[in-house]
Amino acid sequence: MPLSLLVLVHMRLLRIIFWGVLLAGVPVLGIAAAVFATSVAAEPALLLAHVSRQEQGLTQNAVELGRPFGFPITNSMVVMWIVAVGLILFTRVATRRMNDVPGGAQNFLEWMVESLYGFLEGIIGSHLVKRTFWFFATIFIFILAANWIGLIPGVGSIGWGHRTSEGFDVIRPLFRAVNADLNMTLAMALVFFACWFIWALQEIGPIGFLTEIFAPKGETTGFLKVLMVVVFFVVGCLEVFSILFRPVSLSFRLYGNVFAGENMLEAMSKLVPGLGWLLPIPFYFMELLVGFIQALVFMLLTAVFTMLICQHEDGKEPAHH
Repeated sequence: MPLSLLVLVHMRLLRIIFWGVLLAGVPVLGIAAAVFATSVAAEPALLLAHVSRQEQGLTQNAVELGRPFGFPITNSMVVMWIVAVGLILFTRVATRRMNDVPGGAQNFLEWMVESLYGFLEGIIGSHLVKRTFWFFATIFIFILAANWIGLIPGVGSIGWGHRTSEGFDVIRPLFRAVNADLNMTLAMALVFFACWFIWALQEIGPIGFLTEIFAPKGETTGFLKVLMVVVFFVVGCLEVFSILFRPVSLSFRLYGNVFAGENMLEAMSKLVPGLGWLLPIPFYFMELLVGFIQALVFMLLTAVFTMLICQHEDGKEPAHH
């Protein structure tokens, strides 16, 4: 890959990671209200939460750790910031000194970028990948890093709680897997939806956008043509509903798989007293694979959705707007 392209990708990676930090810092669906405290052993509300947590496992809502300046900070946001800062620092270190013969971090980053670029180019084409690669590569790397960092021991098991006969039980964890928070997955899906709409208008224009959704396909004449216009208009209305539903399906697919994995690991750690360190180990390897697959699926679905609206018939180049 040319050096100029790698530098461009590097800058756009930093940009989208920064956007992700800002968007993920704002609750989208609402989060559980709580008051930050250093000790929760004597708080009745938290004891009630403890009972609920024992029965249901990991809570669906991220735990609010505090509200500095009125801005809510949750445990999933803390991990999200750690992941984002880690990726930014790694990218900066890897591209600090660009050598003709790469080694170490630069070699790994170039291999990863080139592999993703070639993979996406084979799916959506060389023209479209040049415009959209910055988003798809960043979303894949961010989701993968967030999923794997969420498996590090301590995420979900370090926080505030109290001692029981079975050991220390964490009621309010300091860390939570990023994508086990629906706010985060929905934010990423909404960012893609906005990018998808912009890319579609840039590639085919407003008229082409409406034509792609509502216009009849194929050559027909007479009454059959009128019938096909009505049929494709109805199909277009269903397509609009499908498009509006895509952010929901994208966010719940990723959230559901990560959330289920977190609950499974927690259940395995409490299944047999004294073996909580051993039983989850096989499932950690499975979750490593699931984390990779979910990052890949999210990237592929967003890439295919983009290709379907931005594709051009007969290999014609898109008009410049």
